[in-house]
Amino acid sequence: MTYLDHNATTPVRPEVVEAMLPYLREHFGNPNSSYKLGQIARKAVEAARAQVAALLGAREDEIVFTSCGSESDASAIAGAAWQMFDDTRGKKKHILSSRIEHDAVRGILDVLARRGFSVDAAEVDSHGLIDVSAAGRLIRQSTAVVSIMHANNEVGTIQPIEELSTICRAQGVLLHTDAVQSAGKLPLDVDKLGVDLMSISGHKINAPKGVGALYIRKGVRLAQTITGHQEKNRRGGTQNVASIVGFGAACALALKERDCARQYKEWRQKLEQGVLKIPGSRLNGHPEKRLPNCAHFSFEGLDGHHLVVAL
Repeated sequence: MTYLDHNATTPVRPEVVEAMLPYLREHFGNPNSSYKLGQIARKAVEAARAQVAALLGAREDEIVFTSCGSESDASAIAGAAWQMFDDTRGKKKHILSSRIEHDAVRGILDVLARRGFSVDAAEVDSHGLIDVSAAGRLIRQSTAVVSIMHANNEVGTIQPIEELSTICRAQGVLLHTDAVQSAGKLPLDVDKLGVDLMSISGHKINAPKGVGALYIRKGVRLAQTITGHQEKNRRGGTQNVASIVGFGAACALALKERDCARQYKEWRQKLEQGVLKIPGSRLNGHPEKRLPNCAHFSFEGLDGHHLVVAL
C-alpha cells in the first residue's frame, strides 16, 4: 500500500517504539511519585520535554504535555480567553481567528461564543492566505487572544505568523498558532515567529496518538482547563509516560532530519506534474507558501469524498 495521508496521521517509527517499550514494561512508575520507580519515569518525561523544546526553539519550562493537538488548542484559546477576562474584570471578551481553522479551534471558539465571547474570523484569499493588514484591523481593545494556524491541514498554505505577531505584540494581544501540521515539516522557532502559544501533536510526526504539547511563553498566564498539580499546575492528570517518551524521540528525529523538506518538495512536485496532466484537475493552496509534503487537488465534476473512498 502507498500511504498518502500523512496530514491525517503518521505511522509510528521503529525508533520511537523502541524508546517507548521500557516505559510500558519495567519503568511503569507514576512520574509524580517520590520513590525510585516514579523518579525514573519523571526523568524520562523531563528528557522528552527537552527534546520537544529543542524542536520548537523553546525553553524546557515552556512546554506542557497534553493528550493531543485538539486539547492543546482548547487549553491555549480557552485558557487565554478566561485568564484575560478575569484579569480585566470582563473587559476583554473578543477573540480573533480565521475562516480556515481546524475543527479543534472552531469547536472551542463555538463554546466560548456560547459563553458570551465575541468571535471574529479573518477572511482568506483563494489560496487560503490571510491578509495580515485586514486581520490586524479586526483586533480591538477588547481582544483577549488571536488564534491563527501556522499551516493549513488540507491545502497546506503557510500563514504569515511572524508578520501577524508584530501587530499583536504592538497591541498587547496574545497570539496562539496551531502548528500541528508544521512540526517536523517546517523549521519552527517560537522566538522568531513571535508567538505566545503554540500547539503540536505527536501522531503527526511519527509518534503515537494520544500525546501532544502546548508551548506557553514564559510569563504568559492561562486559566487552567484541566485542574490538577501536574505539569507545574498547568495541566492536571498523570502524564502518559511511554507516549511522552515516544513523542520526545520523534521530535529529536524530526530535528535531526529537518533538511528532508527539500526531498519532500521534490517528490511533491513530481506528483503534481503528473496529476495536473489529467483534464479538469486543479492544484489548490498557495503555489509557493505551502507545506513541502502537501498537494491538494480537485477534479472538475468529481466529488472529493467519493473519490477518496474509491481510492
